[in-house]
Amino acid sequence: MRAVRTARTDGASDPARARGAAPLLWAALAALAVGAVLCVLGWYGVSGERFAERQVPYLASCTVPGAALIVAGAVLLTHGRNTLAAARVEELYALLVAMEPAPPEERPASPVASSGALLMVPGGTLWHRADCPLVAGKPAAAPADATALAAGALAPCPICEPPRPPDPGAPPDSPVPAPEH
Repeated sequence: MRAVRTARTDGASDPARARGAAPLLWAALAALAVGAVLCVLGWYGVSGERFAERQVPYLASCTVPGAALIVAGAVLLTHGRNTLAAARVEELYALLVAMEPAPPEERPASPVASSGALLMVPGGTLWHRADCPLVAGKPAAAPADATALAAGALAPCPICEPPRPPDPGAPPDSPVPAPEH
């Protein structure tokens, strides 16, 4: 959907511009064809005359205009192709500019789940809060094994961000030793 257009691309995808190139190309091809026919006729007329003064009318009426039409057709053909290519480039540019980038997903400031109970799925690699959307309603979800959590076999879920369970061998509320200097 083209919601926003810049001032530069406002008329870029104008179909009239692309349609205007097609008649120009047909005119170029017609000029090339008529010019080639006139050159052939002029050559045929000149070749049948022995004296130069009798060849001049064929040169003036056929060969010179034929050559001019060939040059004009080549110029029109080049200009028509450039116009068509420019119209296509402008249309592609308009399509690229018109597309608004999707807003980046913002990560919620707080975890999705807030339950204190920890669960795991047998064979899984993560532990979750009980109300985490990844395990909510799954009958296979079981309470997280404290020894597996302590051994580091399971990682915390990045969606619900469960807290690290306390070490089973550590006494509750034990003071953390201060680092030595």
